[in-house]
Amino acid sequence: MNLEERRAQERPEEAGRSPFVPAMRGVERARGLDTIGKGLEPVIRPLSSSTRTAALLRGRWFGHAAHPALTDLPLGAWTCTSLLDLFGGRRARPAARGLLAFGLAAAVPTVLTGAVEWDETEGGDRRVGVAHAGINGLAACLYGASLIARRRHRHGLGVGLALAGGAAAIVGGYLGGHLTLVRHVGTSDPGFQEEPERPARKRPEMAGTGARA
Repeated sequence: MNLEERRAQERPEEAGRSPFVPAMRGVERARGLDTIGKGLEPVIRPLSSSTRTAALLRGRWFGHAAHPALTDLPLGAWTCTSLLDLFGGRRARPAARGLLAFGLAAAVPTVLTGAVEWDETEGGDRRVGVAHAGINGLAACLYGASLIARRRHRHGLGVGLALAGGAAAIVGGYLGGHLTLVRHVGTSDPGFQEEPERPARKRPEMAGTGARA
């Protein structure tokens, strides 16, 4: 038994208890998000109703959900934008604008793939998905405003808006991680499932945490 396990037994009420757990449970139970979700359904349902489109966006060709992999494109580009803003000097401004624009373009397929995954969810998963989409939408708007400000030669404002967008994207990313790691949301090819004769491996849990609600 390692030190972490011993501490979990000695103080089960404290061990592994993140302050974010109650907040996320609150999001999962926030029925007010259901109203927003119902408003999104007519927009997203056409993507899911087409078998070919849904298979493409869900990543059937990829073996599992394409959305998590695609998020690296806008987030990576936007992170590089802010790094160039902070450390690149004046000569890096055109590159920063280009990366910012690329991130906005890459956000389009990222949003579409996430939308069809969300359309298969319900209950707490669906509510977290709504919050995830909303905060990431805010991040994209801030980055878009940053690009507009830069093109109007208001570089300082553009830098500030990009940093605010990055902060929002971190929150959105946390919610997305909650969906995949805690709520286990995401499609996958049946070939990735455990073989019947092999026992399924238990996912590691932090000491003191319980099973999914």
